[in-house]
Amino acid sequence: MTKLTRRTFLKIAGAGTAAAALYQVAAKAPILRALSAEEQATAQDRQEVWRSTVCQQCQAGCGLLVRVVDGRAVKIEGNPLHPLNNGKICPKAQAGLQVLYDPDRIKGPMRRVGERGGGQWEPISWDEVIAQVVSRLTELRDDGQSHTAVFLTGRALGQMEELVARFCDAYGTPNHVTHNSISSSTTEIAHLLSQGQRSFFGYDWEQTNYLLSFGVSWLEAWRPTVRNAKAYGHMRRGRAHERLRMVQVDTRFSITAAKADEWVPIRPGTDGALALGIAYVIINEELYDEDFVAQHTLGFEDWTDEDGAQHMGFKTLVLRDYAPSQVEAITGVPAETVTRIAREFASTLPAVAIGDRGISMWSNGLFSQMAVHALNALVGSIDASGGVLTQKDAPFLPWPELAPDRIAQEGRAQSRIDRGGTRRYPLARDVYQQLPESIANDDPYPVNALFLYYTNPLFSSPQPGLFHEAFEKVPFIVSFSPFLDDSTTYADLILPDHTYLERLQDVVPPPGLGYPVVGLGQPVVAPLYDTRHTGDVLLEIVQALGEPVAQSFPWRNFAELVQYRISGLWRSEKGDITATEFEFFWEEFSRRSVWSDPSYRFGDWERVLNTPSGKFEFFSQTLRDELARVANGDLERLLDELGVQARGDEVYLPHYEPPETVGNQPEYPFFLNTYKLMAHAEGRGANSPHLQEMLGLHVNRKWDSWVEINPGVARALGIADDDWVWVESPIGEKIKVRAALYPGARPDVVCIPFELGHRAYGRWSENRGVNPNWLIANQTTGLTGALAPFATRVRIYKAE
Repeated sequence: MTKLTRRTFLKIAGAGTAAAALYQVAAKAPILRALSAEEQATAQDRQEVWRSTVCQQCQAGCGLLVRVVDGRAVKIEGNPLHPLNNGKICPKAQAGLQVLYDPDRIKGPMRRVGERGGGQWEPISWDEVIAQVVSRLTELRDDGQSHTAVFLTGRALGQMEELVARFCDAYGTPNHVTHNSISSSTTEIAHLLSQGQRSFFGYDWEQTNYLLSFGVSWLEAWRPTVRNAKAYGHMRRGRAHERLRMVQVDTRFSITAAKADEWVPIRPGTDGALALGIAYVIINEELYDEDFVAQHTLGFEDWTDEDGAQHMGFKTLVLRDYAPSQVEAITGVPAETVTRIAREFASTLPAVAIGDRGISMWSNGLFSQMAVHALNALVGSIDASGGVLTQKDAPFLPWPELAPDRIAQEGRAQSRIDRGGTRRYPLARDVYQQLPESIANDDPYPVNALFLYYTNPLFSSPQPGLFHEAFEKVPFIVSFSPFLDDSTTYADLILPDHTYLERLQDVVPPPGLGYPVVGLGQPVVAPLYDTRHTGDVLLEIVQALGEPVAQSFPWRNFAELVQYRISGLWRSEKGDITATEFEFFWEEFSRRSVWSDPSYRFGDWERVLNTPSGKFEFFSQTLRDELARVANGDLERLLDELGVQARGDEVYLPHYEPPETVGNQPEYPFFLNTYKLMAHAEGRGANSPHLQEMLGLHVNRKWDSWVEINPGVARALGIADDDWVWVESPIGEKIKVRAALYPGARPDVVCIPFELGHRAYGRWSENRGVNPNWLIANQTTGLTGALAPFATRVRIYKAE
């Protein structure tokens, strides 16, 4: 690629400026023609610019252009230079102005002066609030209690996630706890066990001919949504040679199911059995990719390890236990449908099978995910055109070496408060929902300080009341939220962040394209209030803590930190921006707000298959080794403790286990499906009027919650559309909500969208609708540490 010299850069910049000016004139022309001469003169005197940035309403980080008139952001469009969305955006991005101009934003630092949750606050200066945080952290560190500080994070983007982790390491606490365990951590673990990649995967959608989706909200709420929608349009109508065939396996007729060629209703929690039934047909009829299986997989056939021990292969297990007739008895899917879909999948190549939240958030979710991904290996869709892509990382400049002192080393050596990685949760990194129990029991120690960054456990966690009780035990709680959300109302100090249209933030999109992309969120307007970037605040705190903690943070502010890391992109001399000097690279990066390296080489097996064998492992040696690490020589007892029903080699192979449930079927006959809509903005969409207006278009509902019930079931219960009903779970909680009779609900499932039911968060969301998390038992899967929310059964009856 030609280097971007200063002369070339100035030409491009000049052309960009001219193009932007022409775009602005063309965009304004229809408006100006409708105005009077006096009004036109006034309008032309206005200072109008389009500024590039990236959306942060979800983790995708789509490129944006924001129209700013006289210093006020007035319109959001997509950035055509960003390869993820190519100028297209979703409704959440369009609602970004309502985030920026929300009338209930926190306008400066605050200190609680009344009882927790009482809503009594007083303003406090930034110097005072930072001094109080530093004082508390210093006190804990001096007392050898640094490990009792806990940092909870939600969707921390770009360098913020790693800055928080580095802060915890340098300070001396092992307790940086992300919310991944109540999201989709099981999917990443399944990929680790089969391919050695603890991450999500990308997909070469433009070349895919068959998509088999197991419970994935692919078109409405799966990362990255705009990319998926664009790919769907291309696969269905943009190719002359072949039209995508799409099959949606789900307990609910979702938007994705409506756009598919076929919806396959399935008994809740049995997706893994269906995937294995499909594998049976592919194997039995020899429809699998023999070359890929022979060269790049381990454990397909029966095999002998290096110690001479015999092991059962995936083929033997599947042909023994998962004939279509057997699978029909488990899933309710007719055997002929299983057989037909298997033949279609294996013959309509390239084919891809995907699964995520809909199947992973059960007690059997790990093995179900492994079974679904095994289908991709069977048809040779691993790292192939039209198949599954292993995401390439951006070449950021490495972090400087950490300089922990004795206190930090001793603190980090303590057990994690959430028990992640221990015998209780051997494959887990984070177990977010474990915190209430650990805090309540001071196990393994008391929590003396709790920090909240873009996470709201009093709303987003199961049984939020447990977190309420836990908060009462923590003596010091700090929130960085720009909004007075459910959890922030219980903080002692609030250090409000800017909103994303006011701050600098790099964003690495979730895997989607396969090749590396880095977006740059930039402030399009000056901060409206006395808020500060949380990255800057953390750097101020570490400097105030002094040496040796400060030694690990040589940057004066977050912008310097981002530039330090981004300089690795420039040094790599890769991607669509190159320059002789970093100054010019940064200028062009800032102008575009995106860098990408759209090269992807298939067949880089050393990178793609990072397992002990260097192959796709049907038989997971990683799982075998991790269980041996914590078993202490008694594997049988460990499996009992973890709730794993299989024994022998079957433990390490994709297999089906009946899901554990909370509540007995006669008394609680329905499973509860809490699903996400297009308007779902990571739990933050409830305070946007625009998103409230479009919440439930498929059932003609907005500004309130509803429960979807199968019409036949509703008639039997004497429930009519729009009736008030009670939905009650075995944990002693019930919520009152209106019924929406929906033919897309299976008779054994009721469905409530996840978005509303906040007890705070401003005028648009407070006390509006219901939060189904109050019904969900805090059920954690032992092996992965992941939440199993779909295990909770409920009953429903008409409210008198």
